[in-house]
Amino acid sequence: MSRAVAHRLEQLILDGSLAPEQMIPSERQLASRLGVSRAIVREALHELQGRGVIRTQHGKGSFVSHMVPEPSDNGPLMQMFLEHSRTLYDLFEVRQELEGKAAYLAAERATEQDQYQITKAFEAMERADPLTNAELDHAFHRAIVNACHNPVLVHVLNSLKDLMLNSVQASVANLSHRDEFKRQMDKHHRQIYHSVISRQAKWAQKAAMAHVAHVSDALRTIEQKEHGLIRSSIAPHSLR
Repeated sequence: MSRAVAHRLEQLILDGSLAPEQMIPSERQLASRLGVSRAIVREALHELQGRGVIRTQHGKGSFVSHMVPEPSDNGPLMQMFLEHSRTLYDLFEVRQELEGKAAYLAAERATEQDQYQITKAFEAMERADPLTNAELDHAFHRAIVNACHNPVLVHVLNSLKDLMLNSVQASVANLSHRDEFKRQMDKHHRQIYHSVISRQAKWAQKAAMAHVAHVSDALRTIEQKEHGLIRSSIAPHSLR
């Protein structure tokens, strides 16, 4: 019985219902939800902890472990990302394909709760100061990724969280104060949102890919014309 409970929790982790670093419901809550005893839940959690799927902090509870290691702030990949502009465009190439697929799947698979979270993230992004909304912009895209319910895609993109946030910060710092680029980004965000919520999968994918391509092309244009991009706002430890 405890193995079945452990398997159920693994499924919730794999499909993104329990995200990395998210606190797992208490033993009492899990026992009530799954219709088993707290002893069985405790045994299942102990098994998952032994395999490194979850970690337990004394007095705080159990949390989902990172399934895929995130790049270290001081690691070689992050340093190259900060110091070489081409790695920014390499990341946009990856984002274009993966976020396009995530939007497609989210349009097909999003639950009511997923749609609520996507709407909440979209409205928060819309209300925010466009010059300081990088984290809210990123949160909107993350909400869509989490709604795709493809465990591999969710965890691969989660593993790139810091790099992706840095790429969003680069777009905000360089594009949000330029009306032409800002209008197009806003248009794409609305298209992505409405396509996902209305379950138009192909349009959602097209809009998501067009958005990332637009940002990448716009940054290339600015970099060529102005001989550089604003990168210092990406991270305080940047060497630029």
